Amino acid sequence: MAWNEPGGGNGKDPWGRRKEEQGPPDLDEIVKKMGDKLGSLFGGDGGSNNSGGSNKNDGNGGDSLSWSAIGFIGLILIFIWCLFGIYTIQPAELGVVTQFGRYEETTEQGLNWHFPYPIEQVEKINVEQVRAINHKALMLTQDENIVEIELVVQYRVIDVKDYLFNVRDPDNTLHQATESSLREVVGTSEMNAVLTSERTRVAADTKVLIQDIVDRYETGLMVVGVNMQNAQPPAAVQAAFADVIKAREDEERSKNKAYAYSNEVIEQAGGIAGRLREEAEAYKSQMVERATGETKRFLSVLREYEKAPAITRQRLYLETMESVLSNSSKVLIDIQSGNNLMVLPLDRLLGTTTTDQSSTKMPGSSSSASQLSGSEDSRSNDLRSRGGR
Repeated sequence: MAWNEPGGGNGKDPWGRRKEEQGPPDLDEIVKKMGDKLGSLFGGDGGSNNSGGSNKNDGNGGDSLSWSAIGFIGLILIFIWCLFGIYTIQPAELGVVTQFGRYEETTEQGLNWHFPYPIEQVEKINVEQVRAINHKALMLTQDENIVEIELVVQYRVIDVKDYLFNVRDPDNTLHQATESSLREVVGTSEMNAVLTSERTRVAADTKVLIQDIVDRYETGLMVVGVNMQNAQPPAAVQAAFADVIKAREDEERSKNKAYAYSNEVIEQAGGIAGRLREEAEAYKSQMVERATGETKRFLSVLREYEKAPAITRQRLYLETMESVLSNSSKVLIDIQSGNNLMVLPLDRLLGTTTTDQSSTKMPGSSSSASQLSGSEDSRSNDLRSRGGR
């Protein structure tokens, strides 16, 4: 009889199942089948049903096998889950372990382990990295001028616990602290100082104030450096300010030229004064030596006079007359046998002699004059010697 005929097939479908068993499968049966498969996997007979009822497992044996397999699978899953808790901290990092969102511990470099998600989580923070923020704003100075300042703040994390848990956004807090500190420093400074000579001082004072603020908030940050990149007046007045700067530079240049001229004049005056002092010292030495020589000469004449007064008087007289007559161009000779005076025009005689000598020997005129003076000196010496006799 066909399976689809009434009363045929013993009430079974083509797959050997009864019609009344076509509902959803039984959950206990599915679990039992999974236990049988796992049992066969680990050395059991798989709980297969034979034609004889002797090979069937009783209820207690099947349950023990299924629970042991489930426990073993659970252990494997737990082991795999624990492997996800292994993590590595780099040399420049610190790890912050949180348990259900609460701070648990800080781990250092190397291989570490924690309870995997969702029990614990690890956040790695690079504490050696130098971070930077750029700040640019318009500031009002003490003399009620506006300057545009661009600032770079460099910082790094020194306390990972404070950095993560004390403040909601530590980096933004640092940015706001930079704004406040810079306004305080610039607000107590004049515009020219901020733009020119005191830029380093403004950056240093700003750094101190920023560090004080982030320490009070316990952000776990340390300011490494503050650098002022640019400081200039607003664009609307930059041309006028450039003229002011140029005028100031011209003033400084003129001052430098004046200082250079002053130094030059002072050095020249010092040189002249030194030369005059040297000349004065030389003149002093000359006068002292001359006076000393005259004194020695006078003493020597005095000794000679004491030895022979008459001869010394005669010699002194002749020397005196020689010095007087040497400056006169005419000589009067008194003739004892008569009343006439004979005049010798020495200037004409000397002039004629000099002219003749210069015409005969022009290149050696200076030597001729020296010879003439030498002859005169010899005549004077002769006169002195005659007077001495």
